[in-house]
Amino acid sequence: MSQIVIATLDAGGNVPPIIGIGRALVADGHDVYVIGHPAQRDVFEAAGLGFTPYTAGRPWSPTAKKSTLGGLLDLVGVFNDRGAGNDVVDLARRVGADVVAVDCMLLGVLAATQEAEFTSVSLFHTFHAYFDGPWRRGPVGVLSRLRGHRARQVWDACEGSLVLSLRALDPVGTRTTDRLTWTGPVVDGAPALTVTPPRVLVSLSTTAFPGMASTLQRIIDALGTLRAEVVVTTGPSIDPSSLTAPSNTSVHRYVDHAELMPTCSVVVGHGGHATAMRALAHSLPVLVIPAHPLLDQKMVGDSLTRAGAGLVLTRKATGQEIKQAVETLLSSPEHRAAAAALGHQIREGRGAQTAAKQLVAHATSAQV
Repeated sequence: MSQIVIATLDAGGNVPPIIGIGRALVADGHDVYVIGHPAQRDVFEAAGLGFTPYTAGRPWSPTAKKSTLGGLLDLVGVFNDRGAGNDVVDLARRVGADVVAVDCMLLGVLAATQEAEFTSVSLFHTFHAYFDGPWRRGPVGVLSRLRGHRARQVWDACEGSLVLSLRALDPVGTRTTDRLTWTGPVVDGAPALTVTPPRVLVSLSTTAFPGMASTLQRIIDALGTLRAEVVVTTGPSIDPSSLTAPSNTSVHRYVDHAELMPTCSVVVGHGGHATAMRALAHSLPVLVIPAHPLLDQKMVGDSLTRAGAGLVLTRKATGQEIKQAVETLLSSPEHRAAAAALGHQIREGRGAQTAAKQLVAHATSAQV
Protein backbone atom coordinates (compact mmCIF):
# COMPACT_ATOMS: atom_id res chain seq x y z
CA MET A 1 0.00 0.00 0.00
CA SER A 2 1.33 3.42 -1.00
CA GLN A 3 0.81 6.89 0.45
CA ILE A 4 0.01 9.22 -2.43
CA VAL A 5 -0.53 12.99 -2.21
CA ILE A 6 -2.22 14.74 -5.14
CA ALA A 7 -1.99 18.54 -5.38
CA THR A 8 -4.55 20.33 -7.51
CA LEU A 9 -6.23 23.69 -8.02
CA ASP A 10 -9.76 24.89 -8.69
CA ALA A 11 -9.58 25.29 -12.48
CA GLY A 12 -12.52 23.32 -13.86
CA GLY A 13 -11.45 20.65 -16.34
CA ASN A 14 -8.34 19.65 -14.41
CA VAL A 15 -10.49 18.28 -11.56
CA PRO A 16 -12.35 15.28 -13.09
CA PRO A 17 -9.12 13.43 -13.97
CA ILE A 18 -7.91 13.78 -10.37
CA ILE A 19 -11.16 12.28 -9.12
CA GLY A 20 -10.90 9.37 -11.55
CA ILE A 21 -7.29 8.60 -10.66
CA GLY A 22 -7.94 9.01 -6.94
CA ARG A 23 -10.83 6.57 -7.04
CA ALA A 24 -8.77 4.03 -8.97
CA LEU A 25 -5.98 4.26 -6.40
CA VAL A 26 -8.36 3.87 -3.47
CA ALA A 27 -10.03 0.90 -5.15
CA ASP A 28 -6.61 -0.78 -5.29
CA GLY A 29 -6.06 -0.19 -1.56
CA HIS A 30 -3.77 2.86 -1.59
CA ASP A 31 -4.10 5.90 0.64
CA VAL A 32 -4.83 9.10 -1.29
CA TYR A 33 -4.59 12.63 0.11
CA VAL A 34 -5.87 15.39 -2.15
CA ILE A 35 -4.88 18.98 -1.38
CA GLY A 36 -6.40 21.97 -3.15
CA HIS A 37 -8.32 25.21 -2.77
CA PRO A 38 -10.88 25.25 0.06
CA ALA A 39 -13.89 25.48 -2.28
CA GLN A 40 -12.95 22.07 -3.72
CA ARG A 41 -13.58 20.17 -0.49
CA ASP A 42 -17.17 19.14 -1.23
CA VAL A 43 -16.32 17.86 -4.72
CA PHE A 44 -13.52 15.60 -3.57
CA GLU A 45 -15.19 14.39 -0.39
CA ALA A 46 -18.33 13.53 -2.38
CA ALA A 47 -16.05 11.38 -4.55
CA GLY A 48 -14.85 9.52 -1.45
CA LEU A 49 -11.41 11.12 -1.35
CA GLY A 50 -9.75 12.69 1.67
CA PHE A 51 -9.18 16.40 1.24
CA THR A 52 -6.92 19.03 2.81
CA PRO A 53 -7.33 22.72 1.93
CA TYR A 54 -4.46 25.09 1.29
CA THR A 55 -3.98 27.44 4.23
CA ALA A 56 -0.79 29.30 3.25
CA GLY A 57 -1.77 29.34 -0.43
CA ARG A 58 -3.14 32.52 -1.99
CA PRO A 59 -6.95 32.87 -2.33
CA TRP A 60 -8.41 31.94 -5.71
CA SER A 61 -11.87 31.78 -7.27
CA PRO A 62 -12.36 30.69 -10.90
CA THR A 63 -15.91 32.08 -10.98
CA ALA A 64 -15.06 35.65 -9.94
CA LYS A 65 -15.50 38.12 -12.79
CA LYS A 66 -12.13 39.40 -14.04
CA SER A 67 -10.72 41.22 -17.03
CA THR A 68 -8.47 39.23 -19.36
CA LEU A 69 -5.36 40.85 -17.85
CA GLY A 70 -6.63 40.55 -14.28
CA GLY A 71 -7.47 36.88 -14.77
CA LEU A 72 -4.03 36.21 -16.27
CA LEU A 73 -2.20 37.86 -13.38
CA ASP A 74 -4.30 35.99 -10.82
CA LEU A 75 -3.59 32.67 -12.53
CA VAL A 76 0.14 33.32 -12.73
CA GLY A 77 0.09 34.08 -9.01
CA VAL A 78 -1.62 30.76 -8.30
CA PHE A 79 0.67 28.80 -10.63
CA ASN A 80 3.78 30.14 -8.88
CA ASP A 81 2.42 30.09 -5.32
CA ARG A 82 5.07 28.89 -2.90
CA GLY A 83 2.64 29.15 0.00
CA ALA A 84 0.64 26.31 -1.54
CA GLY A 85 3.93 24.49 -2.07
CA ASN A 86 4.68 24.74 1.64
CA ASP A 87 1.23 23.33 2.41
CA VAL A 88 1.86 20.36 0.12
CA VAL A 89 5.27 19.65 1.64
CA ASP A 90 3.79 19.80 5.15
CA LEU A 91 1.07 17.33 4.18
CA ALA A 92 3.52 15.01 2.44
CA ARG A 93 5.74 14.93 5.52
CA ARG A 94 2.78 14.37 7.83
CA VAL A 95 1.47 11.34 5.93
CA GLY A 96 4.84 9.98 4.83
CA ALA A 97 4.10 10.34 1.13
CA ASP A 98 5.77 7.90 -1.24
CA VAL A 99 4.95 10.10 -4.23
CA VAL A 100 3.48 13.58 -4.71
CA ALA A 101 1.48 14.02 -7.93
CA VAL A 102 1.03 17.69 -8.87
CA ASP A 103 -1.00 19.47 -11.51
CA CYS A 104 1.65 20.57 -14.01
CA MET A 105 0.47 24.20 -13.83
CA LEU A 106 1.45 24.44 -10.15
CA LEU A 107 5.09 25.27 -10.74
CA GLY A 108 5.54 26.67 -7.24
CA VAL A 109 4.24 23.46 -5.69
CA LEU A 110 6.39 21.24 -7.91
CA ALA A 111 9.48 23.27 -7.09
CA ALA A 112 8.76 23.06 -3.35
CA THR A 113 8.26 19.26 -3.41
CA GLN A 114 11.47 18.79 -5.39
CA GLU A 115 13.46 20.96 -3.00
CA ALA A 116 12.06 18.88 -0.14
CA GLU A 117 13.30 15.78 -2.03
CA PHE A 118 9.95 14.08 -2.44
CA THR A 119 9.35 11.90 -5.48
CA SER A 120 7.25 14.15 -7.71
CA VAL A 121 5.13 13.41 -10.77
CA SER A 122 3.56 16.14 -12.90
CA LEU A 123 0.04 15.64 -14.26
CA PHE A 124 -0.80 17.18 -17.65
CA HIS A 125 -4.58 17.27 -17.87
CA THR A 126 -4.65 18.33 -21.53
CA PHE A 127 -2.35 18.09 -24.54
CA HIS A 128 1.36 18.18 -23.74
CA ALA A 129 1.78 20.21 -26.93
CA TYR A 130 -0.22 23.00 -25.35
CA PHE A 131 1.70 23.15 -22.07
CA ASP A 132 5.13 22.79 -23.69
CA GLY A 133 4.10 25.21 -26.44
CA PRO A 134 1.75 28.20 -26.03
CA TRP A 135 1.52 27.88 -22.24
CA ARG A 136 5.27 27.72 -21.62
CA ARG A 137 6.27 30.19 -24.34
CA GLY A 138 3.39 32.62 -23.87
CA PRO A 139 2.52 35.18 -21.17
CA VAL A 140 2.12 32.53 -18.45
CA GLY A 141 5.57 31.09 -19.05
CA VAL A 142 7.22 34.51 -19.37
CA LEU A 143 5.68 35.81 -16.15
CA SER A 144 6.50 32.55 -14.36
CA ARG A 145 10.15 32.87 -15.36
CA LEU A 146 10.18 36.33 -13.84
CA ARG A 147 9.01 34.66 -10.62
CA GLY A 148 11.87 32.16 -10.77
CA HIS A 149 10.12 29.14 -12.29
CA ARG A 150 11.04 27.82 -15.74
CA ALA A 151 8.27 25.40 -16.64
CA ARG A 152 10.27 22.91 -18.70
CA GLN A 153 13.05 22.86 -16.09
CA VAL A 154 10.55 22.17 -13.30
CA TRP A 155 8.78 19.43 -15.27
CA ASP A 156 12.05 17.77 -16.31
CA ALA A 157 13.09 17.60 -12.64
CA CYS A 158 10.12 15.34 -11.89
CA GLU A 159 10.59 11.58 -11.72
CA GLY A 160 7.80 11.26 -14.28
CA SER A 161 5.13 13.16 -16.17
CA LEU A 162 1.71 11.74 -17.05
CA VAL A 163 -0.25 13.21 -19.96
CA LEU A 164 -3.90 12.44 -19.27
CA SER A 165 -4.85 12.59 -22.93
CA LEU A 166 -4.95 10.58 -26.13
CA ARG A 167 -1.55 10.43 -27.84
CA ALA A 168 -3.21 10.23 -31.26
CA LEU A 169 -4.78 13.68 -30.77
CA ASP A 170 -1.87 15.43 -29.07
CA PRO A 171 0.13 17.48 -31.64
CA VAL A 172 3.19 17.16 -29.44
CA GLY A 173 5.86 16.97 -32.14
CA THR A 174 9.13 15.17 -31.53
CA ARG A 175 10.12 16.28 -28.02
CA THR A 176 9.44 13.25 -25.86
CA THR A 177 11.44 11.66 -23.07
CA ASP A 178 11.35 8.36 -21.25
CA ARG A 179 9.76 10.20 -18.31
CA LEU A 180 6.75 11.30 -20.39
CA THR A 181 3.81 8.87 -20.54
CA TRP A 182 0.42 9.24 -22.23
CA THR A 183 -2.10 7.38 -20.08
CA GLY A 184 -5.20 8.23 -22.11
CA PRO A 185 -8.02 10.53 -20.98
CA VAL A 186 -9.44 9.85 -17.53
CA VAL A 187 -13.09 9.62 -18.58
CA ASP A 188 -15.83 7.01 -18.62
CA GLY A 189 -18.32 6.43 -21.39
CA ALA A 190 -20.11 4.10 -23.77
CA PRO A 191 -21.40 4.71 -27.29
CA ALA A 192 -24.41 7.02 -27.06
CA LEU A 193 -27.86 5.83 -28.06
CA THR A 194 -29.69 7.45 -30.95
CA VAL A 195 -32.84 9.27 -29.86
CA THR A 196 -35.54 11.15 -31.80
CA PRO A 197 -35.46 14.07 -31.99
CA PRO A 198 -31.67 14.25 -31.61
CA ARG A 199 -30.35 15.86 -28.44
CA VAL A 200 -27.62 18.51 -28.51
CA LEU A 201 -25.70 19.31 -25.33
CA VAL A 202 -24.33 22.86 -25.02
CA SER A 203 -21.83 23.44 -22.22
CA LEU A 204 -19.17 26.13 -21.96
CA SER A 205 -16.57 26.60 -19.24
CA THR A 206 -17.18 26.61 -15.49
CA THR A 207 -14.59 29.42 -15.34
CA ALA A 208 -15.83 32.98 -15.89
CA PHE A 209 -14.30 34.19 -19.16
CA PRO A 210 -15.05 37.67 -20.54
CA GLY A 211 -17.94 37.64 -23.02
CA MET A 212 -18.90 34.03 -22.39
CA ALA A 213 -22.53 34.79 -21.48
CA SER A 214 -23.11 36.60 -24.77
CA THR A 215 -21.49 33.75 -26.69
CA LEU A 216 -23.75 31.26 -24.95
CA GLN A 217 -26.84 33.32 -25.76
CA ARG A 218 -25.80 33.47 -29.43
CA ILE A 219 -25.47 29.67 -29.49
CA ILE A 220 -28.90 29.27 -27.90
CA ASP A 221 -30.46 31.66 -30.41
CA ALA A 222 -28.74 29.90 -33.31
CA LEU A 223 -30.09 26.49 -32.30
CA GLY A 224 -33.59 27.76 -31.52
CA THR A 225 -35.01 26.61 -34.86
CA LEU A 226 -33.01 23.39 -34.99
CA ARG A 227 -35.08 20.22 -35.19
CA ALA A 228 -33.53 18.90 -32.03
CA GLU A 229 -33.76 19.05 -28.26
CA VAL A 230 -31.12 21.42 -26.94
CA VAL A 231 -29.92 21.06 -23.35
CA VAL A 232 -27.74 23.84 -21.95
CA THR A 233 -25.69 23.65 -18.74
CA THR A 234 -24.24 26.98 -17.60
CA GLY A 235 -22.11 26.02 -14.61
CA PRO A 236 -21.46 28.39 -11.69
CA SER A 237 -20.26 31.37 -13.72
CA ILE A 238 -23.50 32.14 -15.64
CA ASP A 239 -26.97 32.58 -14.12
CA PRO A 240 -29.47 30.48 -16.14
CA SER A 241 -32.16 33.12 -15.55
CA SER A 242 -30.05 35.67 -17.46
CA LEU A 243 -30.50 33.67 -20.67
CA THR A 244 -33.49 33.60 -23.01
CA ALA A 245 -34.35 30.10 -24.22
CA PRO A 246 -36.59 29.11 -27.15
CA SER A 247 -39.13 26.29 -26.91
CA ASN A 248 -36.72 23.53 -27.96
CA THR A 249 -34.15 24.49 -25.32
CA SER A 250 -33.84 23.88 -21.57
CA VAL A 251 -31.24 25.73 -19.51
CA HIS A 252 -29.82 24.36 -16.26
CA ARG A 253 -27.15 25.48 -13.82
CA TYR A 254 -25.94 21.90 -13.53
CA VAL A 255 -26.83 18.49 -14.85
CA ASP A 256 -24.31 15.67 -14.67
CA HIS A 257 -22.98 15.18 -18.20
CA ALA A 258 -22.69 11.47 -17.47
CA GLU A 259 -26.49 11.45 -17.39
CA LEU A 260 -26.92 13.52 -20.56
CA MET A 261 -24.28 12.28 -22.98
CA PRO A 262 -25.55 8.68 -23.29
CA THR A 263 -28.55 10.03 -25.22
CA CYS A 264 -26.90 12.94 -27.06
CA SER A 265 -25.92 13.21 -30.71
CA VAL A 266 -23.61 16.26 -30.66
CA VAL A 267 -21.83 18.32 -28.00
CA VAL A 268 -21.19 22.05 -28.37
CA GLY A 269 -18.46 23.29 -26.03
CA HIS A 270 -15.64 25.77 -25.55
CA GLY A 271 -12.88 23.24 -26.20
CA GLY A 272 -12.25 22.22 -22.63
CA HIS A 273 -10.24 19.00 -22.80
CA ALA A 274 -12.29 17.18 -20.15
CA THR A 275 -15.67 17.79 -21.81
CA ALA A 276 -14.30 17.08 -25.29
CA MET A 277 -12.75 13.77 -24.21
CA ARG A 278 -15.90 12.74 -22.36
CA ALA A 279 -17.92 13.45 -25.50
CA LEU A 280 -15.55 11.29 -27.54
CA ALA A 281 -15.79 8.54 -24.92
CA HIS A 282 -19.50 8.49 -25.81
CA SER A 283 -18.59 8.50 -29.55
CA LEU A 284 -20.02 12.01 -29.96
CA PRO A 285 -18.69 14.63 -32.41
CA VAL A 286 -17.95 18.05 -30.94
CA LEU A 287 -18.37 21.64 -32.12
CA VAL A 288 -15.75 23.79 -30.39
CA ILE A 289 -16.18 27.54 -29.90
CA PRO A 290 -13.14 28.62 -27.83
CA ALA A 291 -13.77 31.01 -24.93
CA HIS A 292 -10.20 32.24 -24.34
CA PRO A 293 -7.37 32.80 -26.85
CA LEU A 294 -4.53 31.91 -24.47
CA LEU A 295 -5.78 28.49 -23.39
CA ASP A 296 -5.76 25.06 -25.03
CA GLN A 297 -9.30 25.35 -26.38
CA LYS A 298 -8.53 26.16 -30.02
CA MET A 299 -5.83 23.47 -30.09
CA VAL A 300 -8.40 20.94 -28.88
CA GLY A 301 -10.87 22.09 -31.55
CA ASP A 302 -8.26 22.01 -34.31
CA SER A 303 -7.14 18.53 -33.25
CA LEU A 304 -10.70 17.20 -33.34
CA THR A 305 -11.22 18.81 -36.75
CA ARG A 306 -8.07 17.18 -38.17
CA ALA A 307 -9.22 13.82 -36.81
CA GLY A 308 -12.65 14.31 -38.45
CA ALA A 309 -14.46 14.13 -35.09
CA GLY A 310 -15.48 17.76 -34.80
CA LEU A 311 -15.49 21.31 -36.08
CA VAL A 312 -14.18 24.58 -34.66
CA LEU A 313 -15.58 28.12 -34.95
CA THR A 314 -14.50 31.41 -33.43
CA ARG A 315 -16.44 33.38 -30.80
CA LYS A 316 -17.36 35.78 -33.61
CA ALA A 317 -19.19 33.07 -35.56
CA THR A 318 -22.64 34.07 -36.70
CA GLY A 319 -25.77 32.26 -35.63
CA GLN A 320 -26.12 30.81 -39.12
CA GLU A 321 -22.57 29.44 -39.01
CA ILE A 322 -23.20 27.84 -35.62
CA LYS A 323 -26.46 26.25 -36.75
CA GLN A 324 -24.91 24.98 -39.98
CA ALA A 325 -21.97 23.42 -38.12
CA VAL A 326 -24.29 21.58 -35.72
CA GLU A 327 -26.46 20.38 -38.61
CA THR A 328 -23.34 19.09 -40.35
CA LEU A 329 -22.27 17.11 -37.29
CA LEU A 330 -25.78 15.73 -36.83
CA SER A 331 -26.05 14.51 -40.41
CA SER A 332 -22.49 13.46 -41.26
CA PRO A 333 -21.71 9.73 -40.99
CA GLU A 334 -18.00 10.53 -41.46
CA HIS A 335 -17.87 12.71 -38.35
CA ARG A 336 -19.77 10.14 -36.31
CA ALA A 337 -17.45 7.34 -37.48
CA ALA A 338 -14.33 9.34 -36.59
CA ALA A 339 -15.72 10.13 -33.13
CA ALA A 340 -16.62 6.47 -32.63
CA ALA A 341 -13.08 5.34 -33.54
CA LEU A 342 -11.53 7.76 -31.06
CA GLY A 343 -14.10 6.78 -28.46
CA HIS A 344 -13.08 3.15 -28.81
CA GLN A 345 -9.43 4.07 -28.21
CA ILE A 346 -10.32 6.07 -25.11
CA ARG A 347 -12.49 3.34 -23.60
CA GLU A 348 -9.92 0.64 -24.30
CA GLY A 349 -7.13 2.74 -22.79
CA ARG A 350 -8.75 2.89 -19.32
CA GLY A 351 -6.97 6.14 -18.50
CA ALA A 352 -7.75 6.25 -14.77
CA GLN A 353 -6.38 2.76 -14.12
CA THR A 354 -3.35 3.34 -16.35
CA ALA A 355 -2.46 6.59 -14.59
CA ALA A 356 -2.99 5.02 -11.17
CA LYS A 357 -0.61 2.17 -12.03
CA GLN A 358 2.03 4.66 -13.16
CA LEU A 359 1.79 6.56 -9.87
CA VAL A 360 2.04 3.34 -7.86
CA ALA A 361 5.12 2.36 -9.88
CA HIS A 362 6.78 5.66 -8.97
CA ALA A 363 5.77 5.20 -5.33
CA THR A 364 7.18 1.67 -5.28
CA SER A 365 10.46 2.88 -6.76
CA ALA A 366 10.67 5.53 -4.05
CA GLN A 367 10.20 2.90 -1.36
CA VAL A 368 13.14 0.80 -2.54
